[in-house]
Amino acid sequence: MKYIDRERQKAIEIRDRIFRDPGNGLFFGKEREFVLSEPELNLWEGIRQDTKEYFIKNGIAWWSGNGEPTGHLLSSQIACLNHLYPLRQRKDCTDKILQNISDSISESLFVDSGLIEFEKTGIKPLGKESSTQRGANSTSIDSFMIGKKHNGDKVLILIEWKYIESYSPNSLLISDSGKNRFEVYQELLERPNCPIKTTDVKDLFYEPYYQLMRQTLLGWTMTENKEYGAVDWLHLHIIPKENKELRERITSKNLQGKTLEESWKLQLKNPEKYIMISPEKFLEPITDLQDTKSLIDYLTNRYWK
Repeated sequence: MKYIDRERQKAIEIRDRIFRDPGNGLFFGKEREFVLSEPELNLWEGIRQDTKEYFIKNGIAWWSGNGEPTGHLLSSQIACLNHLYPLRQRKDCTDKILQNISDSISESLFVDSGLIEFEKTGIKPLGKESSTQRGANSTSIDSFMIGKKHNGDKVLILIEWKYIESYSPNSLLISDSGKNRFEVYQELLERPNCPIKTTDVKDLFYEPYYQLMRQTLLGWTMTENKEYGAVDWLHLHIIPKENKELRERITSKNLQGKTLEESWKLQLKNPEKYIMISPEKFLEPITDLQDTKSLIDYLTNRYWK
């Protein structure tokens, strides 16, 4: 059984117990058992109202596209928020998380309105993109942090969160509504100091490499633009360890490597800037901290077991 099918089945099984919701909410115009009829219940109770206000204040688009959280129980946007939004004012937690990611980081720093931001874009459009709208029509990152190194340097932490996603092999993404996607990023990709070393960059126009490519360019250009005074960046890819359809599939036929992690690192001049980690491993440093038990219990029961 595929990972998505197992998670869909699990979501239906825990729906009544965790959410007390009958399901059969609408998704693409059709009722589905794994979609809540009350979408806001998809967010952990401790962050529900604050998260909605944060999205409104920052003009962020919800994945559902209808101005509210999706009721889809397998949404990666919702999963990211449930894992990280409760920690955006918990410096004890964010310090531990970043110290665990890299021993060069001494602490986490305040960003805009918290220690973690969501659906973040750069201050300028990436390449020839026409927008910096957060969450839609631009290259954005699911969550964003800033670390301070022991030497005082600041490092941008770009976090891409996946859940049940997987991608078909050899599905080229060059054209989009008449726009040549390659031309949008061509100038950046052809710069001598571009962090991507691939000889034929069109091999990267296959998901998930297309997304990884754009986010790498985002981290690099944000650093080039000295955003937040940072001189470096790290790109984290959060993927459940059981999602082998994503972790172990090479979707671009000309790329080498046996896994997604290995194949992407081979495309980078500095492969140490890319880190793949599971959600529970990412949050492992905070499981024994004060006042995290209710959150960890929720995440364990909903996502991790």
